[in-house]
Amino acid sequence: MKPVIFGLSGPILAPEETAFFAAVEPAGYILFKRNIENRAQVRALTDSLRALSGRDDVPILIDQEGGRVARMGPPEWPAFPAGPAFDALYELAPMSAIEAVRANAEAIALMLSEVGINVDCLPLLDVAQPDTTEAISTRALGSEPLRVAAMGRAILDGLRRGGVVGVVKHMPGHGRAKVDTHYYLPTVTASDAELAIDLRPFASLKDAPMGMTSHIVFEAWDKDRPATLSPVVIEQIIRQRIGFDGLLMTDDIDMKALSGTAGDKAAGAIAAGCDLVLDCWARMDEMADIADRLGEMSAASRARLERAMATVAGVLPSGDLAALIEKRDQLLGLV
Repeated sequence: MKPVIFGLSGPILAPEETAFFAAVEPAGYILFKRNIENRAQVRALTDSLRALSGRDDVPILIDQEGGRVARMGPPEWPAFPAGPAFDALYELAPMSAIEAVRANAEAIALMLSEVGINVDCLPLLDVAQPDTTEAISTRALGSEPLRVAAMGRAILDGLRRGGVVGVVKHMPGHGRAKVDTHYYLPTVTASDAELAIDLRPFASLKDAPMGMTSHIVFEAWDKDRPATLSPVVIEQIIRQRIGFDGLLMTDDIDMKALSGTAGDKAAGAIAAGCDLVLDCWARMDEMADIADRLGEMSAASRARLERAMATVAGVLPSGDLAALIEKRDQLLGLV
């Protein structure tokens, strides 16, 4: 098994993808809007990925946060609010916000489980700052670390109730980035003492099953390499200081924050200590380059993957999607 999660080009597996994935055996897959049409089609696609891998628990990921980041949406599926809606409620009624965000996450999980998706790249634990890039501020759970952690915990719980594994992101924190990593490499000049604020939500949820890195240079820790490619940040900050021992994947290595070939970036991330590389865009030449550069997934990484997927093994989602959405909306004051 190769330590990589690949994207797919369309709503069904193309013949060349089927042959390539069968030969390479990636650890998992990630879906985007280009892969999604309706319930029956998505279920058939995820069933085909499980059959191809021979693993019932093969990770099939999606970014289904709500708001601007939603791969599944109307009219086939309901729309969901983003993090700031729950942050605003927390300001008035903390317990109501926690219940609302838990119900929201369980509703998302039920929607995903129905079509065979078992991992959601949620929650964001990034602590927002006054000048946080809009790419994060419009999605974040707020600027107070304990609040972010409390709602993040509720999201993980709600997802698990619905049979879906959550991914905390973007370690060790994306809130101080002033530019969007899809296009630029941010450099954070905050001191180690100041960055303690950013680490708190991740430390509070250090037992999360999966985590995702950020493509950000933190000068206080490693002035030469972004976190995704920094053994210093991954080992000393994420693994030791935060205490995270779950499965650690990169953010999408195609983002312009990282430079070099796809193979260079993938090999660098694994060498730095990431368990998995996330490569989203289904470009066959880049996927082949990555596969050529990566060896087999390490025993430690496989153990983390198995442990993460085991957190939803045997979960039979029994919640009512409409009832959960109604509960959330009542708590948010939308009905």
